[in-house]
Amino acid sequence: MTGPLLEYAGGWVKRHTWQHALPLRFLLVAVDADDEEQLWASCTAAEGLFVAPPSPPREVLTVRGCKPDGAFKEALAAAEASYQGLGDVGVDVWDGDQPVQWWTLKDVAVLAQLPDSGDSGLYDLVIGAGVVPDADSCRPPKAPGFELFAPGQTVGGSRCSAIDGLFRSRPDPAAVPLELIGCEPTELLLGRADTSGWGRLLVLDRDGAVMAAVALGLDIAEVRPSVIGAAFVDITLTDGGDERPLPAVRPIWDRWYESPPAEPNLWAPYDSQGRSAWIELSTHAWRTPPPGPDLSGGEYHLDGRFVTDHPGLHCAMAEALLGPGSYFGRERNAFSDCLCGGFGVVPPFTLNWHDSDVARQAFAGGRGERLTYFEEVVRLLERYGVTVVLR
Repeated sequence: MTGPLLEYAGGWVKRHTWQHALPLRFLLVAVDADDEEQLWASCTAAEGLFVAPPSPPREVLTVRGCKPDGAFKEALAAAEASYQGLGDVGVDVWDGDQPVQWWTLKDVAVLAQLPDSGDSGLYDLVIGAGVVPDADSCRPPKAPGFELFAPGQTVGGSRCSAIDGLFRSRPDPAAVPLELIGCEPTELLLGRADTSGWGRLLVLDRDGAVMAAVALGLDIAEVRPSVIGAAFVDITLTDGGDERPLPAVRPIWDRWYESPPAEPNLWAPYDSQGRSAWIELSTHAWRTPPPGPDLSGGEYHLDGRFVTDHPGLHCAMAEALLGPGSYFGRERNAFSDCLCGGFGVVPPFTLNWHDSDVARQAFAGGRGERLTYFEEVVRLLERYGVTVVLR
C-alpha cells in the first residue's frame, strides 16, 4: 500500500506516507509519561503477535473448610466419578466483607476429599492445579476468606476457610520476544542509544486505521537487515508484553482487518473468549476525535437472542445504542462509566430489550440470594434514568 497513511501525535490522527509496495500493518511508537507518542518504526509484518500464555507449573494445594454447593458441587461430583477434572476454578479472595483479589486455578484435579478436622459438615480438598495469581497482589489480606467458582459460574460460589499453598512466591514466566519484520525506522529510533521504557504496537487495518493497540516494552534485543530486502530492517523486542491476543482469536482480527463491522450480530457465533476479543477491538474508537454531543432521549432496540454471557451482553448493548463495531463498556464498572456520557449516548432514553428471557436464563445459575448479572445491568440502567422494557 502506498500513499497517505496514519501518523500519531498526542493520540490524534495526522498523515504519514508509506512509499512501499508492501502493506503497512504496524506502527511502533514510544510513549512518554504524559502519554504522548513518538513514531519509532513503520513495519509490514510481525511474528509473535498472537501468543498463548505459558501453562503454569502444576502444584498441590489443600482447600480447607469447604462446603461445596451449587455449580461447584455439581462439578465436584462429576470429577469424583472419573478422572475428569474441574476445569479452571476461580478463587475470590475476601478481606472481611469485601472481595479484594481474583486468582485462577487452571485445570483443577481433585486428588483427595477428606473430612475437615474442625467441622464434620465441611471437607478438605487436596487438589492439583496450575496457579495464576491475582495481577495486583500475591499477599494474603488481613482477614482472608475464600470463595470458589466452578467454570462458567459468576455468582454464588462455595466458601472455604483457607487454601494452603496459595500465597507463595512464584517465578515470572519467561519473556516471549516479538519480531517486527520489514520495518522503516525513524530518526528517533536510529539516534537513540537507550531503548528502555514502554510503548505501543499500533495495529492497522486494510485502510490504514488503527484497529488495536498492544502495550509492550521497548527493550530492543537486535536490529538487523530485513529478510525481505535491504530497504528495511527487522527488529527483535525482548518482550512483546502480555497484552498480545491469543492464537484462537486470529479469525476475529482477520475479520476486522478487512473493514470495521457494518452488520449486526457478527460477534454472535463466537464463544466468550472470541466475544471478549471483539469488544477489545471495538475500543479502537478512542483513537478518533469525539463525534460531538451525546444523544439523549429516543428509543433503542437490543437484540437479545444471543446474549448468553457477559461479553455477549456488552456486544449487544453497544450495537443497540451505537451500531455494529461500537464500544459501550466491557464489564459493570466500564458500562457505568459509559452511561455517564462521552460515548455517544446518555440517559434518559428507552431501551427495548427483545428476547430478554435468553439473558435471564443464561445468568440464572447459582445466584443464591444475590442479583444475577442480567438483573444488575437492568437495575443499573434504571438507576441512570433509562426506561428498560423487557420483551
